[in-house]
Amino acid sequence: MEEALSEPVISLRGVTARLGSRPVLRGIDLAVHRGEVVALLGANGSGKSTAVRSIIGQVGVSGGDIEIFGTPRNRFRDWKRVGYVPQRTTAAGGVPATVAEIVASGRLSRARFGVLRKADHAAVRRALELVGMADRAKDPVDALSGGQHQRVLIARALASEPELLIMDEPMAGVDLASQEVLAATLREQVAQGVSVLLVLHELGPLEPLIDRAVVLRDGCVLHDGPPPRAVGQHALPGHDHVHPHAAHDAEPIRTGLLS
Repeated sequence: MEEALSEPVISLRGVTARLGSRPVLRGIDLAVHRGEVVALLGANGSGKSTAVRSIIGQVGVSGGDIEIFGTPRNRFRDWKRVGYVPQRTTAAGGVPATVAEIVASGRLSRARFGVLRKADHAAVRRALELVGMADRAKDPVDALSGGQHQRVLIARALASEPELLIMDEPMAGVDLASQEVLAATLREQVAQGVSVLLVLHELGPLEPLIDRAVVLRDGCVLHDGPPPRAVGQHALPGHDHVHPHAAHDAEPIRTGLLS
């Protein structure tokens, strides 16, 4: 355990970020260690997605330091070690493509000269099997349901066989059957030692996998420790699974299944 804790795969120290003139992150510290599953919780507008997007370089920071696998983010180039699942969107972004083609695009970071070889195709098949979509490999993505789209996005991230998974609201708007498939998929990845950072609105079926929860409020870390349910419903200030001081303008944080 000491060795694991000495080597964080993600480290944010005093990170600040702004969207226009509005401060969104106000000096947050966050670490994810090897083999750890960390949930980033908070009401809408608390800074969860901005924090994740700052890690992968989609949002610039105005202060602080970010490291990935011990390397400053602006010098990190080994992105095949990182699998990223964005907030729910259409898998192909309006471009005609099959399920297999979308998932194969996630393997290009490991392909030599952009050409998929036997091992690459095997990894794509394995990723599709993991999310229960192997039988839809040749189907156009625009024929899929919302939950199936999300499975495809996760398979795309898994195709590169990453050491670190970063997932932004992977369960949002997903049907119960897909939630359960995604939870089982993630459980297998964790068993293989993959480190995971999840942005969640509620823990749902992922709750048993969560090692630590980091709760944000107004761009600051309110809590970093056991998930809310584990520390008791009222252990966090105002935490009735509702974001503190934000009940009037934000949705609640629940630990049950998505409604």
